[in-house]
Amino acid sequence: MSPVPSPPGVILVPAASAAREQLARAAALAGLRVVERPEQAAIAVVDLTGPEGTPALEALRTTAGGARLPLVTLVEPAAAAFEALEALQPAEVMCAGSSNPHELAYRLRRVAERHREHEEHIRRQEDMALLLELTADYAESLNVEALLHDVTRRLAERLGIGRAALVMMDPGTEGGARVVAASDEPTLVDLRIDLDRYPEIREAARTCRPVIVEDASHHPLLEGVKNEVAARGIHTLAALPLPIRGEVRGVLLLRASGSDRRTFAPHELEFLTTVAHATAVALRNASLLQTVRGQTEREMTARIAAEAKAASLETYHLFFANVREGVAIIDDRACVLSLNPAGESILETSSELAYGRHLVEVSQPLDESVLMELVTAARQGESRSDVDLMVRTPGGRRLTLSFSAAPLEDGRRAIILSFRDVTQARMLADELRHTKDFLERLIDSSVDAIVAADMQGRVILFNKGAEALSGYSAQQALSGLHVSQLYPPGVAARIMEQLRGPEHGGRGRLALSRQDVVHRSGQLVPVNMTASIVYEGGREVASVGIFTDLRDRMELERKLSDVENRLEESEKNAVIVALAGTAAHELNQPLTSVMGYAELLKRRLKEEDTSYKPVDIIYREAERMAEIVRKIGRITRYETKSYMGSQRIVDLDKASSHDD
Repeated sequence: MSPVPSPPGVILVPAASAAREQLARAAALAGLRVVERPEQAAIAVVDLTGPEGTPALEALRTTAGGARLPLVTLVEPAAAAFEALEALQPAEVMCAGSSNPHELAYRLRRVAERHREHEEHIRRQEDMALLLELTADYAESLNVEALLHDVTRRLAERLGIGRAALVMMDPGTEGGARVVAASDEPTLVDLRIDLDRYPEIREAARTCRPVIVEDASHHPLLEGVKNEVAARGIHTLAALPLPIRGEVRGVLLLRASGSDRRTFAPHELEFLTTVAHATAVALRNASLLQTVRGQTEREMTARIAAEAKAASLETYHLFFANVREGVAIIDDRACVLSLNPAGESILETSSELAYGRHLVEVSQPLDESVLMELVTAARQGESRSDVDLMVRTPGGRRLTLSFSAAPLEDGRRAIILSFRDVTQARMLADELRHTKDFLERLIDSSVDAIVAADMQGRVILFNKGAEALSGYSAQQALSGLHVSQLYPPGVAARIMEQLRGPEHGGRGRLALSRQDVVHRSGQLVPVNMTASIVYEGGREVASVGIFTDLRDRMELERKLSDVENRLEESEKNAVIVALAGTAAHELNQPLTSVMGYAELLKRRLKEEDTSYKPVDIIYREAERMAEIVRKIGRITRYETKSYMGSQRIVDLDKASSHDD
């Protein structure tokens, strides 16, 4: 168990060094604490700038705690000072004189981290050494009871707790169990307990998971036994299940009082879980050993019977010798009694070498449990077939074999096992599956809609592009959508006629054509479409259509047409404005002369003169022409009006107006 961790300690050598204030600030920045005794420290800061430094360091190294401490040395920035460090091998070196505590804090953090990793490495080595010792003891010891007591004692000592006990469940009783070993009671044997008083054991056995109780007096799991727990002074509990053949047959129970350390660390739980599994294996092996000793005679009888059964099958050996599948006859212990030539070839062994050897040893499966489950089922009278299993041959090849097993004489004596090499078939199936997956991903990634249907019109392929185009999901399409629902009435039948005819791209093919697809909402979606019929041996089996959504393209074409119209209108306006400007400029000069001479004539004539009126008309008409010329000069756009039937002329009033 681990206490609540305190910050690592740093000791200053010599204690009266002038660097104490700097060390205190740096330690605070690094999350460390300054201590005075070597056994409390994880790092030693040695000030070698004064004459007291070296003797103080030598005195530190004579202590048990100081000899192991990593050193951070403060030295003068001189060559001689650094040469003297060769014998010390400090973890960090820092020149004295710097008043900045952050540099020292950084170096202290680095040394503390390396020290922590070193301590963790040592702890793991100690855990591994103890685990190896326990495993060796489990494998070699015949006195199981004495061994379990020794294991609980060593666990309690290793973890520094008050009690470690091994509790075995009584399968024949309800809520009963037995304490078979305890660290603090070496003479204890089969002490019966009531699990109602040990809810942590019951919970570990029920869930097959470790149960950790860090504060026993307040944990809800121990609600009914709090008074008893408090009376015993128990503070922390750990119950680790011992699974044997899939069933929790025992629990490793550890208890710590209030005076012990307070919590279990994760690495301790990991170590305890490994010990629990090793103990479960040892108990299972001990149980098996007793069972084997008690059943030796029966097994010998069964083996003789199985061999006799194999001998009785001699009449079938000729048949087995000529079948292409491997055939093996195995006894009740899964040892080979007979192996046919095909089996010898597949497993790269001979019947003589395989005789009497365990089936697992002969076939070398990568997963023994699958093969043994097959044999166990046949032993219990069940027949199993077509169970794939990968095996290794003595030549180093890996084969995939398909096994079948059946009992002989109701599975009580011998088992017949057949197997065939399906390596190439499974590899081909995997390749086909990968190819199918790739093609499906390729089809799904297409931006075009791809739809396939059988010859009854049922949709059998519907990619994501088709979902976006039609509004149907693939699940909806594959669960009952008829392909004709994707087209306006009669279009699906017309497309099939075109596919079967030679005029639209050849038989079984439809060249690019413009169609409409019916969206789920009822909207018609314009598409470009190609299609084909899939044949198998000349027989139509499916049809495939590829659709390109034209909505975006048609919208773009519409926008381009609008732009072209506006450009054409702009060009017309530019032409008419240029023409109007030219005409106004050219007409202004002669018109000005006409108006000038007309005005001179009016001034020389009197109103009574017969020539006055014609001259006045000439002047007024010239003024009207000048106004028309001014309008022509103000033309900014092309506007027309009707004139004499179907003819149109420029509307000067609108074309010269500045109103939009």
